[in-house]
Amino acid sequence: MKEEKPGEFPFTRGIHPTNQKLWTMRQYAGFGDAKSSNERYRYLLSQGTTGLSVAFDLPTQMGRDPDHPLSKGEVGRVGVSIASVEDMAILLDGLPLDKISISMTINATAAILLSYLLVVAEERGVPWSQIKGTTQNDILKEYIARGTYIYPVEHGMRLVTDVFSFCSEKVPNWNTISISGYHIREAGSTAIEEVAFTLANGKAYVKAALSKGLKIDDFAPRLSFFFNCHMNFFEEVAKFRAARRLWAKIMKDEFGAKDPKSLKLRFHTQTAGSSLTAQQPLNNVIRTTTEALAAVLGGTQSLHTNSYDEALGLPTEDSATLALRTQQIIAYETAVVDELDPLGGSYYVEKLTDDLERGARLLIDKVDGLGGMEKAISLGFPQECIEKSAYEFQRAVEQGDRIIVGVNKFTENDDLPSALTIKESFDEKLFNSFKNSRDQDRVKGALQAIKTTAGKDKVLIPFIIEAARARATTGEISEALRQVFGEYRQ
Repeated sequence: MKEEKPGEFPFTRGIHPTNQKLWTMRQYAGFGDAKSSNERYRYLLSQGTTGLSVAFDLPTQMGRDPDHPLSKGEVGRVGVSIASVEDMAILLDGLPLDKISISMTINATAAILLSYLLVVAEERGVPWSQIKGTTQNDILKEYIARGTYIYPVEHGMRLVTDVFSFCSEKVPNWNTISISGYHIREAGSTAIEEVAFTLANGKAYVKAALSKGLKIDDFAPRLSFFFNCHMNFFEEVAKFRAARRLWAKIMKDEFGAKDPKSLKLRFHTQTAGSSLTAQQPLNNVIRTTTEALAAVLGGTQSLHTNSYDEALGLPTEDSATLALRTQQIIAYETAVVDELDPLGGSYYVEKLTDDLERGARLLIDKVDGLGGMEKAISLGFPQECIEKSAYEFQRAVEQGDRIIVGVNKFTENDDLPSALTIKESFDEKLFNSFKNSRDQDRVKGALQAIKTTAGKDKVLIPFIIEAARARATTGEISEALRQVFGEYRQ
């Protein structure tokens, strides 16, 4: 049997034949208003981050303006509040849109936030062809594990594939989806379930795009993935190797992809938020370092390292800097990047890779047998698997069968450090003044065009972009779609 080399199908050992460059060092950030978040991005870039990763607050994720009654108390809390293209312009003020990569963790409203970004670029004279980055745009995992969905599944999927279709023609360097296992793992899944359900979601997106008439090799090279990295070091390295191998086989054997880029699983990694503890938070520095090293040895293309204080609140500037320094020390001081897949060939890692691939394949086949992931979600299959795994993990911790240092062993009664506090800075008068200053007829016309198009088999993105140009808000655009699509109820 021929020895597989890095860069060769099925890419177990990596998607590139040589170490072309270091991974993109992203630090997921966003809080308060656009100006506050912009200041944090500028700081992180000055400290050596090589890509931005935007966190949005819950109202933005759920398609609600900050003055909506359901937004009260949540504006700017767990991410930045972006209610219009004007907010997006402030968020990206002074940042070179043609030189940096921007990742946006946004799903139900991904088409809207992407439209804001494109309008900002347009108004600054930056061609869309030069815009690089990713919209997460993975709505299926919201129904499975995270919960920030708005519309029924079929309409959520329609928006996802509309982004595929539009960007394949107009924004060629944009990654149109980041198919996310991260939140599946954070909800309590095992490593096998994370790989299986993520790739099963990937298959659902591919099928949906094909059903829209898109050609596999026209959109598949822009698919990307997003995985968690947990504390079982060797299992995590093997997980990434198994995921690459499985996806390459799925794309080649099941979908007939011919372009080698269509077969390559490119992925971002974030260290495990759920592994962090509020007790003895400095221990989280070691946890994050261990997880980051596993991600690098597993061949990630992009990495976010969590800050040690994130079990207490959003990271402070100092803790975010230390998290970035963790990546930089691994990159420049350890020499682990000198060789691709340095653990390849280890009997243990190869066995784990085979076991993970086999286990994930069995679960994917179960999903297929139920009629695909959309049907499996409606039956509650992935949700039930994850809930069972989460229960078993927590029971093992509470019974002492799984040790968490500082939580159920080696405990102390130290006072917790202070956490970053976010003051809600929404100015309702200013927001009303912005809305009153617009060309109201243009806004109404753009929103009506969205509603009309939503009822037809046409790509919605150009109409959402026109609404963004007219300064329609996130809530207004989302509401226009709600009136046609309705809302999903679990």
